[in-house]
Amino acid sequence: MTDEDFMRLALEEARLAASEGEVPVGAVVVHEGRVIGRGRNGPVHRHDPTSHAEIVALREAAAAIGNYRLDGCELYVTLEPCAMCCGAMLHARLKRVVFGAADPKTGAAGSVIDIFGNPQLNHQTQVRDSVLADECGELLSRFFQSRRQEARMNGYRLRDDALRTPDSRFESLPGYPWAPRYLNDLPALAGLRMHYLDEGPADAPLTWLCLHGNPSWSYLYRRMIPVFLAAGDRVVAPDIIGFGKSDKPKKESAHTFTWHRQVLLEFVERLDLRDIVLVVQDWGGLLGLTLPMEAPDRYRGLLVMNTALGTGDVPLTPGFLAWREMCAKNPDFDVARLFARGNPHMTPAECAAYDAPFPDRGHRAATRVFPPMVPEFPDSDGAAVSRRARDFLSNEWQGKTLMAVGAKDPVLGPPAMEALRSVIRGCPAPMLVAEGGHFVQEHGEEIARAAVGYFRA
Repeated sequence: MTDEDFMRLALEEARLAASEGEVPVGAVVVHEGRVIGRGRNGPVHRHDPTSHAEIVALREAAAAIGNYRLDGCELYVTLEPCAMCCGAMLHARLKRVVFGAADPKTGAAGSVIDIFGNPQLNHQTQVRDSVLADECGELLSRFFQSRRQEARMNGYRLRDDALRTPDSRFESLPGYPWAPRYLNDLPALAGLRMHYLDEGPADAPLTWLCLHGNPSWSYLYRRMIPVFLAAGDRVVAPDIIGFGKSDKPKKESAHTFTWHRQVLLEFVERLDLRDIVLVVQDWGGLLGLTLPMEAPDRYRGLLVMNTALGTGDVPLTPGFLAWREMCAKNPDFDVARLFARGNPHMTPAECAAYDAPFPDRGHRAATRVFPPMVPEFPDSDGAAVSRRARDFLSNEWQGKTLMAVGAKDPVLGPPAMEALRSVIRGCPAPMLVAEGGHFVQEHGEEIARAAVGYFRA
């Protein structure tokens, strides 16, 4: 393997660090062509100022060979090491250090100081710089750009006819470390603030566009996002208006199928998303499966989970009708309890995270209106465009499709998904998740790993 190959392994660790909310720096230690140590930044969640990627990798390598002296070993790191890490590398007697992006603020391998260049030291370590520097630098730039955007997010003025969930409701959510991003300049939004996640390199081979349903939000994909990022891909996961960290119109009448679809169309255009694998569930599919026909060249694949097309000429499933009736009778149902009932493996904190966007009844107009908003009749809002989408998916869709089904879903389970599969051109037999329910993403690691292999084949 070449220096570039080993640096790509370090980049995988860096992306994992970013997915955990850490500055994205990764490292690997190599001995005789074999990786014996891996590390990624972790000072924040480990509460350890020495937990830099290089130190973590050195510790693992030393344990692997049973010696703190790493004679003949090489270390690859995505960012020029600091003075602390350079000192540790010299103490370990590394043969060579290879880094990607230079660090003009704290770099100790030539940018600020050059510890390795001191001839008085009793060990001399070779250094090579700028290996995949652009890729390493882009990962860091995107990370800090998202942090700056987070700092500016309170600059978005709240419309008088909308509510905004306090930031405090989203503090310390388990498994959701990613920085928020916001926009409000889409024509359809008319000033409403929309939240989304955008992680991974902008020029990634694939962009996974993850669309949630009711009453969930982008938190739904927290088990799948790290798998996509570790593969080197980009993940974009918006919160539909009325859900998650996005603004919430006070009036139920603000929500229509056509309007929400238009917001998503403009969102894809605004971010200029390409090489998309569209990941959908519930309302994410009702809306999302109507998008590819408007710009087929942007889409490479569909990952379809427990959803439907609302064409208005096919009866709604008995399971959905029962769900809609329950929502009508209990419009302020307990969201956390809903997730706990269908996902007994989830912790109370994870269940509570789904309720975080809804501190009171005023924030819940969307959860009340979405069940009756599903197109039921041929002239229902959204039905005609859904029929057009069905024709496109049946006759013109050129991408690959993978379907994953939560077998225990009483609303859109295997029979409903088999009906949907029959109208998607080239869709193979679905991946059945035996313990999965309607929110099958709560078993998402297995699905995500299968999807990465499938869409890269």
